[in-house]
Amino acid sequence: WGEKGRMPTKGEELKGLWVSVDRVEYIPGAAGPPDRPHQFVYHITIHNESPQAVTIVGRKWVVTNDAGHRLVIEGDGVVGQFPRLAPGDQFHYNSYHLVDTDSEAEGAYLAKDEQGQGLVVRIPAFRLDIPLA
Repeated sequence: WGEKGRMPTKGEELKGLWVSVDRVEYIPGAAGPPDRPHQFVYHITIHNESPQAVTIVGRKWVVTNDAGHRLVIEGDGVVGQFPRLAPGDQFHYNSYHLVDTDSEAEGAYLAKDEQGQGLVVRIPAFRLDIPLA
């Protein structure tokens, strides 16, 4: 996955395999921990418009607040699943980030093709801006 706080460098990008950030919502009054009380739900679609099937096997997020502090989140699969996307398939899901101040999230998924070749699918950066009260 590369160095802590940096985007993954292992694996190649596959033309036609891409991610859209469909919606980001601030959830006022969510019960986050005191050091990260603001919750944002994000809705994502992983699109496979390539000619080969792929399986998502891991993820890495880097959430950087406006003061430059980074939170790195890594794990297996995505929302507890290892979705297999045949050519033309999409995988939709939503999850959330908890932040302390206005922040930016970006990341990548680690995928494998049918031959076991590692692939990286980048998640476009998106803002987590806390609305003024």
